Amino acid sequence: MAGGGEQDGDRGARELGDRLGQLKVTSGLSYDRIGRKVHLSKSAVHRYCTGASVPREFGVVERIALACGASRHDMAVLYQLWLRATTPVADAGADSPSPAPALVRPESVRHIRPRRRPLAAAVIVVLLASLLVASTSGDSRFVHADPPQQSIAGQAWTLPPARVKSELFGVTINSATGAMPAFRVGAVRFWDGGTRWSETQRQRGEFDWMTLDRLVGGAEKAGLPALFVFGSTPKWASPNGRAGPYPDGTSAPPADLADWDLFVRAVAERYRGRIEAYELWVLANDHRFYTGSVETLVEMTRRASQIIRATDPSATVVCPGMGRLQTEEGLSFLRRFIELDGYDHCDVAGIKLFRPNASDPPEVMLDLTPAIDRLMHDAGVHPRLWSTGTDYSIATQPQLDEVTARNYAVRSFLVGMFARKVNLERFYFYNWGGTKIPIVLQPVGGVPTSAALAVEQLQRWLHNASIHSCGKGVGVNLPGNVFECVYSVTDSDRTYDATIRWTDKATAAISAHPHMYEVRYLDGTVKTVQAGDTLTITEEPVLIASNPRAPR
Repeated sequence: MAGGGEQDGDRGARELGDRLGQLKVTSGLSYDRIGRKVHLSKSAVHRYCTGASVPREFGVVERIALACGASRHDMAVLYQLWLRATTPVADAGADSPSPAPALVRPESVRHIRPRRRPLAAAVIVVLLASLLVASTSGDSRFVHADPPQQSIAGQAWTLPPARVKSELFGVTINSATGAMPAFRVGAVRFWDGGTRWSETQRQRGEFDWMTLDRLVGGAEKAGLPALFVFGSTPKWASPNGRAGPYPDGTSAPPADLADWDLFVRAVAERYRGRIEAYELWVLANDHRFYTGSVETLVEMTRRASQIIRATDPSATVVCPGMGRLQTEEGLSFLRRFIELDGYDHCDVAGIKLFRPNASDPPEVMLDLTPAIDRLMHDAGVHPRLWSTGTDYSIATQPQLDEVTARNYAVRSFLVGMFARKVNLERFYFYNWGGTKIPIVLQPVGGVPTSAALAVEQLQRWLHNASIHSCGKGVGVNLPGNVFECVYSVTDSDRTYDATIRWTDKATAAISAHPHMYEVRYLDGTVKTVQAGDTLTITEEPVLIASNPRAPR
C-alpha cells in the first residue's frame, strides 16, 4: 500500500469484517452453517467475516447478518461500513473527503470500473444517518452498538453487552448423596459421584439408577440445571479394553456400539425433561479416559446425539470434553475431531480450562484460549463453549491457604467471563463436596468455606448485570498486572456501571476517576471513594461502582 497509511477503503473492509465476525461469534454458527443458510461457500463467508474481501452487493452482507440475528441498528452500521469499503477514489478538492477503494486482490484491480454513487444510495445514506441518530437518543427500540471486537496488546476485547447468566457459575458434584451446595451456584455437573456408566450398568441389561435418581432429584429441588457426563465403559462391554482410572471400567470404547446406543437411550428416556444437558465423554483426548480412535469417538458422538435429540429434543448435547490443550497431543486430537465434523452433531463443545499447578494463578487458563480459538477458526467452526472440568492431576495437588483459595475461586469464574471472547458460556468448577483438592468449596454435610462465600458474593455483585468488555494492563490503560471486566448492573431503582479489577500477582495503584463512587469487597464491606483517591488493587477482586442513574 503506497504511503504506509491505512486508507478509508482498507479500514472499512477491516471494520466491516470485524462487525460481521462479531455477529457470527454471537450467533454461535459456523461458517459452514451460515453459508448453507445464505447459499454461499464456507470460504466466502470466512473471507467476508474476516475482512479479506468485500461483497460487491450489500445484499450479501445483509443475508449473512440476518442469518446471525442482526438487529435493525446492526444493519445501519453494516451499510455504512460497506459503503466506506466499496466507494472508489474520486478526484476531490482539499475540502472533500477522498474515500479509498474497496479491499480487493491485486490481480483483480484492472476489472474494477469506477462508478458513481447513485442518487438512491445517497438517499439511503441520509435515512440511515437518521436511524443512527434515533438509535443513540435513548429510544429503547434499538440496540446500542459497541465498538468492534478489539485485538490489541494486553488481551482486551469489547463485544455487545450480554447478560451474565447464573448458569455460568457451575460446579461438578463430587457426592452421591443428592445434597446440593448450600451457597449460590447456577448449574451442576454429575461426575465422580457414582454416576459413571460402569457404575450405573454393572451388567448387560441391568441398570442401577439409585444414585442418579438422588442427584437429579436434588438438582430439581434446588432449581439447578444438571449436566450428565458419559464415560468409563463397563468391563463387560469392552472385555479386552485397557484399564482406566476407575476399577470397574475401562478407557476403551465398547466393543459393540449397540451397547453404547442402549445405555444412552436408557438415560435419556428415564430423565427426559429433567436433565438439561449431556456431555458425551468425560475427557476424550486423555488416554487415561479414552483409548479408542477419533473416528470411533465421532461415530459415538453422532449416534448419541441422534438418540438424545429424538428422545428429548429440549436437551443440550455437549460434545466430548477436551483437555490437555497445552500439549500438542491434546490439540492434535481436538484438531482431528474437528476435521471429522464431530461438532456438527452437538450444540456445545466441552473444553477443560484448568491450572497446571495449584499455585498457578487462574489467569494462566487464558493461555489455552488462543489455541482453541485458532483451531476452531481455521476449521470454520465456532461452537458455544462450556468449560466442563479440570485435569486428572488435581487430586494430587496441595491445598491452598484460605486467602489464596478464596481469591482463586472467584478469579476462576472471572476468567470464565474473560473467555467470552472465544464464545465461552459456562464454567464448571471442580468440585463441590470433595476435600482432597486444592480449593474446597464445601464438604458434604459441612458449611461453605470462605472461598464458596466469596463466589456467592461475586454472583450477588453481578445479579442483573451485563458484561461489556474485559482487558488487561496496557490494553485498557492499566498497570501490567491488572485485569478488569466491565459491566452495567440494574437493580430496583438504578442502573450503574461496575468494573471488577484484580491482579494476577502483587499489587498495583490506580487513581479513582471522577465517576467512581464506591468500592465493594468480597467480605461485604463497602468503601466510598472520591475522584483522585488512590485505590490499591490486589489479588482479591473488587467491584468499583460508577455513574448511578435511573434505569432505562
